[in-house]
Amino acid sequence: MQTRTLVISLLLFCLVVFAGAFVIYDRSQGTNEPAVVEKTPLVRDYSPVIGPEDAPVTIVEFFDPSCEGCRAMNPYVKQIQAAYPDNVRLVLRYVLFHKGSEEAVR
Repeated sequence: MQTRTLVISLLLFCLVVFAGAFVIYDRSQGTNEPAVVEKTPLVRDYSPVIGPEDAPVTIVEFFDPSCEGCRAMNPYVKQIQAAYPDNVRLVLRYVLFHKGSEEAVR
């Protein structure tokens, strides 16, 4: 009987300590607002930008005009831009994956 009471008391104590720690941790986290990032190393000043400058979502696409995979993704990117014209901006970063890409980028 004493062992049972001791085990139940210990479990209740652990539950109270855990609940208290959770409440303290939750309060210390502050608000759940996302962090605002002003600059990103992926967006360059010389990169072509399509869409509003103040859009909440920025898609950075590493793009090679000679790449078939890049061309295959283009309709999906256009679809996202068409669905959310005021909320998405597209930043193109040209990369050279294939022969002849230098001429296509110029």
